[in-house]
Amino acid sequence: MPSVFTHEFNTPAYKGKVSFDTGLFINGQFVDGSDGTTIDVINPTNGKVTTSVSEATSKDVDTAVDAAQRAFETVWGLNAPGAQRSILLGRLAVLMEAHADELAAIEALDNGKTFSWARNADVAASIDCIRYYAGWADKLTGQVQETSEAKLTYSRHEPIGVVGQIIPWNFPLLMFSWKIGPALATGNTIVLKPSEFTPLNAIRMAHLIQEAGFPPGVVNILTGYGNTVGNAISHHMKIEKIAFTGSTLVGRKVMEAAAKSNLKNVTLELGGKSPNIIFDDADLDQAVNWAAFGIFWNHGQTCCAGSRIFVQEGIYDEFLQRFTAKARSLKVGDPFDPESFQGPQVSQIQFDRIMGYIESGKEQGAKVEVGGERQGNEGYFIRPTIFTNTSPDMKIVREEIFGPVGVVIKFKDEEDVIRQANDTSYGLAAAVFTQNLNRAIKTAHRLKAGTAWVNCVNQLNTGVPFGGFKQSGIGRELGNYALNNYTNVKAVHINLDIKM
Repeated sequence: MPSVFTHEFNTPAYKGKVSFDTGLFINGQFVDGSDGTTIDVINPTNGKVTTSVSEATSKDVDTAVDAAQRAFETVWGLNAPGAQRSILLGRLAVLMEAHADELAAIEALDNGKTFSWARNADVAASIDCIRYYAGWADKLTGQVQETSEAKLTYSRHEPIGVVGQIIPWNFPLLMFSWKIGPALATGNTIVLKPSEFTPLNAIRMAHLIQEAGFPPGVVNILTGYGNTVGNAISHHMKIEKIAFTGSTLVGRKVMEAAAKSNLKNVTLELGGKSPNIIFDDADLDQAVNWAAFGIFWNHGQTCCAGSRIFVQEGIYDEFLQRFTAKARSLKVGDPFDPESFQGPQVSQIQFDRIMGYIESGKEQGAKVEVGGERQGNEGYFIRPTIFTNTSPDMKIVREEIFGPVGVVIKFKDEEDVIRQANDTSYGLAAAVFTQNLNRAIKTAHRLKAGTAWVNCVNQLNTGVPFGGFKQSGIGRELGNYALNNYTNVKAVHINLDIKM
């Protein structure tokens, strides 16, 4: 029998108790992994074990895929009308609303992000996402194509079948929702692997999925490691579509596995090194506030983080002074302290990786304007860090750090900054700050990125597509664009009056 995770929250931000099974969720049941092993879940605020969850193996992937295939062929897919899928997704959204504070508390405990941000951003956006795709489930249509009066020709969008989904640790609940929402709305069944660093809300959501009334086997959740479970999902011959969010390095492996197995349909949402361009006519106070939000929100563990901050030479000194002051003012501390803006990094591995980049910046001659060191001596806390005096070849300028570390770079004019901003292998997002509307639009259009913000950053909406250019990914999340990731288009030709 799987263990039960019980935790009493008694914090200024949230008071309450959670208790739920921590097994694998296969065919509507919580079960132990086939090897009977577990994975420790670590609290990033102190490095101590929070709980343990069941560990899946490749054998469990086979079992989950079989359950998902049976469900697809009997109770889901084309056997479940869109209206029925819509009702169940709507019930799930209602249950998430009823448990919103609990989900936020689990997210803060598991990931280290602050409770206030988890509640007001992650959980709220996750509910919105599930509700949005509930609305789409009974509105999927094909087209009738005009050919000739002797033939009726039309297209239909059919669910793919069993889909594999692998999600990251930086937005556990939100990425869970981004993945299952469009997949379920279009009638697919799911085998999903959450990150082994942050599995708790995926498991909690399994309970809510069960309570909402989804048939057994429609959603299966396997907690495990990437080199076993993730690898098995990516190579599985009965999984015809895979969606992955994470690093570009692992994204390459997923794509390679898909090609070497059954040529799976693949969508990838990968890394970024997003430019944030601040022209000399920008509202400086707003530019400073948004730039800080762009790089330090979610502890810098954001794929679209504005980590390369380009400032026009006329305001560079004033911006830097205000920006460093803003960074110093951000409180780093307990995720359940209402005053905290930034909690700890997610894990020891990520902490060490970020500190390694900081040391690299120092060794290569960049100047630390603020931060550049850990905070305290317990947990994985890192102070907001700003580098200047960088060169384009430095690792901190070229590589994704995925932490609270930004570089501020001076530029001369539009041509200069466009060249620098696009000089990257990534293309996930970009931002422009200016009061000149023509300049804003022209610059946004010239930036090679899937999302361009003007006078803001990190603004996403469930109905608006999100995804990258270049090595930042393939395909789009959110909006009706995401529905295309999970359907096969079939053309049907009906002979009415063609004689042979």
